[in-house]
Amino acid sequence: MTFAPPRQGVQEGVQGGHAYDAVLVVSFGGPEGPDDVMPFLENVLRGRNVTPARMREVARHYELFGGISPINEQNRALVAALGSELERHGLDLAVYWGNRNWHPLLADTLRAMVRDGVRRVIAFFTSAYSSYSGCRQYREDLARAQASAGGRAPHIDKLRVFYNHPGFINPSVRSLRAALGRVPAERRGTARVAFTAHSIPLAMAGQSAYARQLEEASRLVAGALGLADWRLVWQSRSGPARQPWLEPDILEHCRALRQAGAEDVVVAPIGFLSDHMEVIYDLDTEARALCEEIGLGWARAAT
Repeated sequence: MTFAPPRQGVQEGVQGGHAYDAVLVVSFGGPEGPDDVMPFLENVLRGRNVTPARMREVARHYELFGGISPINEQNRALVAALGSELERHGLDLAVYWGNRNWHPLLADTLRAMVRDGVRRVIAFFTSAYSSYSGCRQYREDLARAQASAGGRAPHIDKLRVFYNHPGFINPSVRSLRAALGRVPAERRGTARVAFTAHSIPLAMAGQSAYARQLEEASRLVAGALGLADWRLVWQSRSGPARQPWLEPDILEHCRALRQAGAEDVVVAPIGFLSDHMEVIYDLDTEARALCEEIGLGWARAAT
C-alpha cells in the first residue's frame, strides 16, 4: 500500500527483483535515560485520550529500570549483526535505523539518507504481525518521514510480515526449549506453556489478521516442540475498562492455572521481537511477582 506519491511510496510484500542502496530498520524506540521518559511517552501517546495520571504510572515502570528501555541497545545489536551478515554475503548495502517514537527518529534518518544520496531502500519493521499499531502505523509514520525529507526522499519497499518465517519461528523454538529446560526435571512434563502478545481492542482485532497470525506462530513453535497443551494469552492492555480487549490476560491465566493445580508456567512472549517494557515490566516484574505470590513456578523464554 502506498501512503505517499510514487517517489515516496512505502510498498509492502516485496518479492525481489529490485536493486537497493540501503536497508532501513524501523522500530518503536525507547528512552535511554530518566530525562527521556516523559518526552518519549508524549510521542507515543500523542492524540490518544490518556490521562496524566496514567502517563505518570507508565513512567514509573521505566524509572524502575533507570529510565532506560532495552529496545535501543538490542536494535543497535541487530543493525550491527545485519550489516555483518550482508557483508558476509557480498552485499554492499548501508544499514540505517529509525524509530517511530524516539531517537534516532525516522524523519532524521530519512534526511540522512537524502544527504547520503540513497535512492531505493528495503525496510524491515521490528514487528512480526499485521495490526494497526504494529504495521500500518509504522507505514504511515514512515510515509510522513519521507514527505518531511522532501522530493529527493528515497523510494521504500517493505519486507512482508514475518510471523511464520523460519527466521523468526526457529529462534522462538530454541528460546522456548531453553526456558522449558529451566523447569525442574520432575515437573517439566506438566509445565503449562503460555504464549503472550500485546492485547488490542476487539474492534481493532476484528479488522486485522493479528490474532490469527499469532495463533499460527504459536502453533508452529509448539508443534516443533511436540507441545499439545499450550495457550495464547494477552498482556499489557490499556484504555477504559468498559472497552473489550483480547482476553484472557496473562495475570488471569496464571491465577486460573494455579487454581487448576498447575505447578509451573513457561511464558513465551511470541508477540515481541525484542525486550520492550511490556516484557521486562509486565512479564518479568508484574506477572512473575504474581506467580511467586500464588506459588506457581515461572520461566520466561528469551525474545
